Amino acid sequence: MNAYLKETELLNYSHPTIQQLVHSRKWDRLPMKERILGIYNYVRDDVLFGYNRADDIPASEVLRDGYGQCNTKGVLFMALLRAVGVSCRMHGFTIDKKLQKGAMRGWYYRMSPREIVHSWVEVRYEDKWLNIEGFILDIPYLTKLQQKFGQCTGSFCGYGVATDNFQNPAVYWNESDTYVQKEGIVRDFGIYDSPDAFFFVHQQALSPLRKTIFRGVVRHLMNRNVSRIRRG
Repeated sequence: MNAYLKETELLNYSHPTIQQLVHSRKWDRLPMKERILGIYNYVRDDVLFGYNRADDIPASEVLRDGYGQCNTKGVLFMALLRAVGVSCRMHGFTIDKKLQKGAMRGWYYRMSPREIVHSWVEVRYEDKWLNIEGFILDIPYLTKLQQKFGQCTGSFCGYGVATDNFQNPAVYWNESDTYVQKEGIVRDFGIYDSPDAFFFVHQQALSPLRKTIFRGVVRHLMNRNVSRIRRG
């Protein structure tokens, strides 16, 4: 189990900003359930849904940005968990790009690959592994989406969501699995000890030029769309 507590280049939990956060929230002094719940709620809601410059950035950078998506929020979640002694690992997938439609629009939706690299975090709790994905969307953003599409009570795919229960997705952790994009999964890449190992093998299917366009233009347009929805 030591591999699931190890510090890595991406899971840089010794970084001063991460240590300061852990100590200020006193997560390391709480019982195991409260440790996980406190970190989960923080990553879900205090770190807003948004798009960083890349997937493979260290946890300290995600924390500094103050926003993230499935992969980058997962990196921060894992770093915080390992910082307080909670074992965790990464499970990799691809998701259908239709899941991003709405957040991603027009020409930049058309230029994106059909499948997007995705991940969730598996957390060791009471001798079992739990699948944790429900931290991706902050509750204010999700609530505005639910209001915008209030007529939808079943399955929904778009705007960063892929769930079969749109008005009541499993995003509140209570010693169980949580999901908000699971229904968009296309391929399963399996389990990795760390995000470093996962991203070494699996990168977004973008050419160098398209990566540059994403970093410099597309992600800012997507973040603007997400902020507009969150404001209502």
